[in-house]
Amino acid sequence: MEVIDHSSVARTRLAVLTAHLSSSFDQFGAVSNGILESSICSAAVEPPPNLKGSLVVVDERTGNKYRVPVSEDGTIKATDLKKITTGKNDKGLKLYDPGYLNTAPVRSSICYIDGDEGILRYRGYPIEELSEGSSFLEVAYLLMYGNLPSESQLADWEFAVSQHSAVPQGILDIIHAMPHDAHPMGVLVSAMSALSVFHPDANPALRGQDIYNSKQVRDKQIVRILGKAPTIAAAAYLRMAGRPPVLPSSNLSYSENFLYMLDSLGNRTYTPNPRLARALDILFILHAEHEMNCSTAAARHLASSGVDVYTALSGAVGALYGPLHGGANEAVLKMLSDIGSIDNIPDFIEGVKNRKRKMSGFGHRVYKNYDPRAKVIKKLSEEVFSIVGRDPLIEVAIALEKAALSDEYFVKRKLYPNVDFYSGLIYRAMGFPTEFFPVLFAIPRMAGYLSHWRESLDDPDTKIMRPAQVYTGVWLRHYMPLRERMDTREEDKLGQVSVSNATKRRLAGSGS
Repeated sequence: MEVIDHSSVARTRLAVLTAHLSSSFDQFGAVSNGILESSICSAAVEPPPNLKGSLVVVDERTGNKYRVPVSEDGTIKATDLKKITTGKNDKGLKLYDPGYLNTAPVRSSICYIDGDEGILRYRGYPIEELSEGSSFLEVAYLLMYGNLPSESQLADWEFAVSQHSAVPQGILDIIHAMPHDAHPMGVLVSAMSALSVFHPDANPALRGQDIYNSKQVRDKQIVRILGKAPTIAAAAYLRMAGRPPVLPSSNLSYSENFLYMLDSLGNRTYTPNPRLARALDILFILHAEHEMNCSTAAARHLASSGVDVYTALSGAVGALYGPLHGGANEAVLKMLSDIGSIDNIPDFIEGVKNRKRKMSGFGHRVYKNYDPRAKVIKKLSEEVFSIVGRDPLIEVAIALEKAALSDEYFVKRKLYPNVDFYSGLIYRAMGFPTEFFPVLFAIPRMAGYLSHWRESLDDPDTKIMRPAQVYTGVWLRHYMPLRERMDTREEDKLGQVSVSNATKRRLAGSGS
């Protein structure tokens, strides 16, 4: 297993950023904020028509006919299927839907995705427009409250988030007590959960289930989490490098403050490269929300129990920790490294088509077209490389994309680059270790989690999540005394648990 010298990584990244501070000014001497040139928005399509009506279901088992109402949104209530039954011992139809491939547990106005057309919109705004002209905190406000803020609203919002960016010393002590090689996502999960203990004033288990009926209480938790997330993430990063945490600055933007905590080494006059900060801000915008994904669903599941928001979000971050969710861009880097050079792409493509190799960063559960976020990130990568240097793997990535999109095998299966295909290259170019990539995903996604948490509190249809199951076990058997039982099958037995040599040494001794 390769050993990463995190101190060296941190020093290298700091050197790169410092060396390129002068690059923050364009040829006219002004800071360049227009990283993304104007782009065409993801395909404009007409809104869905009114789909209200009904289904007539004929049960061939019984000959009975049922009418099932269809809503304006084109949905049916799963509970309406329970009335379709064959008789006394039949509890009615259930929807068997592993992975929730076609189940909508909530109605939401936060995010719209049309995977066939390659559309992603936050509160109706195309992601391309937001990434081009907005800031992360402005987008977070939009997600939370439904509209873009006015100038005064944005100033108040930014101030409130900044004022809650400091983390309790007890949280920093917890982070410091963790092993230096602890995965930063594990640190983030633990710290988010611990925030619940440090803020008992917002815990429904202590203050009552109606505490979140107060807008003031809700808003305070929102700015607390948005403010503290980058501070905790920075502390986890510095812990990897063996460095102490750095206090946040109230004079910098959200992304600048994050880079400041990573790279200032406590120098209060340090200012991150504004072009890199803007690039990171755009990445934060792209990752802020993506409707009912695995981790957002986890946040809604937990929140439905009435648990405090910190515990709900720590569970969401735990879901994001999984390599199938938040760690996908690391797999892309490994794939590109394995390919090595453009000359090896044809053999790799054939290996994928023969199911001997796996293509990471292509295809998506939702998108059957080009992921609109990937288009933005592809443009953004050139800006980042112009500052910190061009990653040699980018040439492999571009050539691989071109080869795949011109190959009927991939086109027929609608396998297009997704957000993970280029984001890992940008993060690596900026000096982040691969294990930190999911943390860079988690920081902005807090805005999405919180907007869904807030929406669920006001939704009259919100109920505690309690999915049904299809029971496939033994129907009935009776208890048998221990002495009468036989050994079970080998696969049902407890496997061999490894014992350390130190334990073997102890067990070899004797004593009363």
